[in-house]
Amino acid sequence: MKAEADKWMEKAESDLVHAEFSLKSKHYDWSALASQQAAEKALKAVCISKGKGLLRVHELTMLARKVGAPKEVIEKCGLLNPFYTAARYPDAEDIADKEAQEAAARDAFESAGEVIEWCRKQTRT
Repeated sequence: MKAEADKWMEKAESDLVHAEFSLKSKHYDWSALASQQAAEKALKAVCISKGKGLLRVHELTMLARKVGAPKEVIEKCGLLNPFYTAARYPDAEDIADKEAQEAAARDAFESAGEVIEWCRKQTRT
């Protein structure tokens, strides 16, 4: 189980790097999606490491609750959830200006980083 959880954490960290590159290159929707994906994969690593198996869902708050995440992590997951849809469907995105898109992408990136940090601690035990 540890090896499988480690693979998921590696993918999560890779997605977070991608989110940062996309943010720097002003591809804000991709950055936000990569941030969401990073958090999702990290939470799935925790599920695997805690013996809950791979949960094939994309609802981050549900995954966070399933692994006993603290309130702060669950809140970060709630912030990240909408980016799963927004980046895939142009009509789902309600943020019109680039400044607001950049702020949202930065918030997503920071939130994903915090979720991943918590998940790293969980998978090390």
